[in-house]
Amino acid sequence: MLRTLLKWMVLSSFCLLLLALWKGKVLPPVAEVDSVLLNEPRQTQITQTAFTASKGGVTYKVQPLYDYDLVGLVVSKHDAKTWWDHLHRDWNDHLNIMDICVVWGKNISNGVYNDLSFSSGQFTCNIRANSAEAFAAFDQTALSNNHLLTDQPALVKLIQKVEIGDQIRLRGRLSEYAHDHGFPFKRGTSIVRTDTGNGACETIFVDSFEIIKSGSQPWRKLMWLAATMLIASIVGWFIQPVRFND
Repeated sequence: MLRTLLKWMVLSSFCLLLLALWKGKVLPPVAEVDSVLLNEPRQTQITQTAFTASKGGVTYKVQPLYDYDLVGLVVSKHDAKTWWDHLHRDWNDHLNIMDICVVWGKNISNGVYNDLSFSSGQFTCNIRANSAEAFAAFDQTALSNNHLLTDQPALVKLIQKVEIGDQIRLRGRLSEYAHDHGFPFKRGTSIVRTDTGNGACETIFVDSFEIIKSGSQPWRKLMWLAATMLIASIVGWFIQPVRFND
């Protein structure tokens, strides 16, 4: 009887986990988006000497170009530490800890973001429209793929908590950065929102990061509950004594 109950617990918690994982990445409706996300990014040119930052045993030279203040809805993200990301490892690029793709402005007010699908590659944010009308309504100048740089452990922890559907605000500096750790490496930044293709991403040395509002919070809590139930029921299944029929 107990083994039958555990079997159903395994199946139900697994299905619940899949549902929570899916719902946890659903973007919020327009009514739940803070009006501050209607604002455009603020960018101010600065004159600042280059400084050094160290991460992963590598010292980087960082050259700030502009102060930058961005609010947006996270529609896709890429963790540079994921197992299949070989380019950051090959290039000794430990300073770029996360990429987040965000939308704001008109793309929020008209709700078109919910008619699109977003995904991230190692250095890209990809968009797929469900219809020609949705693609035409989407303002490509109100989206950016942001390479986030920091050597501060507290900021690393905070940024790594961000999930798809979160509403965020970050302040930092659009920057170029480079190292000479075994080979010369240099990476630049976009300084306008109207460019596309290679080099169009914003590279930001982050000074502060805030999650204004988390998306799909109940589903995320349910995900952890379902995962705990699944693990507990699997363990319970395996520790049950095996009965042999005579």
